[in-house]
Amino acid sequence: MVKRTVKGSARAPRRTDSLSRELIIRTAIEILDAGGEKALTLRALTVRLSTGYGAIYHHVEDRGDLLAAATDEVITGVLSGAVTDTDPRTALRRLALGLFDAIDAHPWVGAGLSRQPWRPALLDFYESTGRLLGALDVPEKARFDAAGTLVNYVLGVAAQNAANARLGADMDTDRETFLASAAAQWAGVDPGRYPFVHAAAAHLGEHDDRAQFLVGVDIFLAGISALR
Repeated sequence: MVKRTVKGSARAPRRTDSLSRELIIRTAIEILDAGGEKALTLRALTVRLSTGYGAIYHHVEDRGDLLAAATDEVITGVLSGAVTDTDPRTALRRLALGLFDAIDAHPWVGAGLSRQPWRPALLDFYESTGRLLGALDVPEKARFDAAGTLVNYVLGVAAQNAANARLGADMDTDRETFLASAAAQWAGVDPGRYPFVHAAAAHLGEHDDRAQFLVGVDIFLAGISALR
């Protein structure tokens, strides 16, 4: 007797190797980077990994747990790449830039950190920042405000930079075109009412977001000298 094959009933072969939490998280990061948070579903994960829901749930509780774990993984990579045996100012600069670059490469990370600021990875980032501020002789009473200011600056600027990139993608335009359009709008304002904005239009279209971010970090580092 010959079995009939019902059209559409074929299934992708299940994986035969072991499935680890690490592999699930790495795959989730790939999906998030390619399509953002909306693209990450457990269904998409099972298809990509050629496995079933049960195997996924064996390693993660739910989609929220998976998002949090993926965020932790990215931030842990930033911390592991930070240089600690160097000048504290240089280390703070590298730490801040590392987080900025991580959110630039993985725009979904900023939202994840904002939703759960108690996640271990962000706590580790705060801890590293606080220790480096201590090494710079920032008084203990001022350290909380100083650490919060720096971390909030990094997260805020990085998130805004990522939002601008998404806006450009939604508008189907590249960064240069978007900035050129914004610069043209600035140049068209009344110079009598907005003299600075009118003059700044000449720089808006050609500025480097990363370099401008580092200027802000340097301003912060210069300012903490007054806290000693």
